[in-house]
This record gives sequence, C-alpha cells and structure tokens, in this order.
Amino acid sequence: MARRTRRLWTDEEKRSICLQTTASGVSVAQVALRYSVNANLIFKWLRDPKYRPKSGTGSEEAGLRFLPVEVVKEAPVIRQMPAAGNHIEVELAGGHRMRISGSYDPEILVRLIRGLTA
Repeated sequence: MARRTRRLWTDEEKRSICLQTTASGVSVAQVALRYSVNANLIFKWLRDPKYRPKSGTGSEEAGLRFLPVEVVKEAPVIRQMPAAGNHIEVELAGGHRMRISGSYDPEILVRLIRGLTA
C-alpha cells in the first residue's frame, strides 16, 4: 500500500485557492478537485480571516448577493384578452401586455409566456 504524504500549502497558495471559489459559477468542490484537496479543507481556510478573500472580489464585486425570498401562494399570472381581428393580446402580471398577430403555435406561445413570467 502506498503511503500518503501530507501536502503543505503556503499562505499565498491558500489565499489563491480561496479566491478561486468566489468566481461566478465555480463551486468549492470544483476548486477542490482541481487541486486534489478535500473541499472541507477549503471551507476551513475560508473561515480563517487570513485566507478569506477580501471584499470587493468575486461575486461581491459584480454586485451579486443573496436576498431573502418568501414563497407565497401562486396567483394567476396570465389573462387572455378577447381576440380582435387577426391577433390576440395577453396581459401578464405586472401590467405588461403581449400582442401576437397572425398565426402562432400555441405550445410555443405558452412556453414563451412562462419564460417571460418566470
């Protein structure tokens, strides 16, 4: 059986690895795999102010942050207005309206409306 050797990381290497976890779309697990280190060790480094990325880097710099969310009972979102002529008008939540003229595929229209109201 091969004997494992313990890797010694310099403070600068730890800071660099911790900074990589702040990149948009990158998880601690991905960074851990990149360096063949356990993700829990990176989390431990992130708790240490000596290695924690300074504010103004990563997602904070881009103005991204978590906001509180409250899930409420779903209200009706779509109300179809009466068709007039060769078009339909759909009123979306928030007072926005969508007018469709000519022929259309109902399934595609439903997907479009759901995408706009998501």
